Amino acid sequence: MKMELIQPFINAADAVLSQGLQGSTKVGNLTMEEEAYRRKGVAGMIALTGDIEGRIILDLEPQTAVRVASHYAGTDLPESDALIKETIFELANQVVGNAISALNDQGFHFRVHPPLLLTADQGDKTSEDTEALMILFETSLGNVFMNVALRYNKKRMADHATARA
Repeated sequence: MKMELIQPFINAADAVLSQGLQGSTKVGNLTMEEEAYRRKGVAGMIALTGDIEGRIILDLEPQTAVRVASHYAGTDLPESDALIKETIFELANQVVGNAISALNDQGFHFRVHPPLLLTADQGDKTSEDTEALMILFETSLGNVFMNVALRYNKKRMADHATARA
């Protein structure tokens, strides 16, 4: 996995979280993971297809998810509120949208799929068997985890190279 693919997602998450939560965000640990992803709390996954394919997971510990959703709602929400899931989806959409815009400017083309909620029904893990980068973002409302598993679509990239020649 190439850092030039991942850096736009790190930059976008840092900007979206610091602006949206109106506070500083610190990028903490970055670790490579080769096993299937095990969620930490409320997690939304967005798949990408096109020149680059894979998925991005935005994952918040349960109490962090409640605090973040409450912040956006402007009122305290109960843990069971559907707005919590929608808030995670919206954050994931903003992060991926900002990162994709930066990658589009570099000439990459994508299809961004709607967010999916990762739940206990899925065995607490994704079936991805590819390496991924786990990034921790420390915010004033708690830790936010982003798991990025991306790879070049070699066929699409070869088709672009042939078309440009």
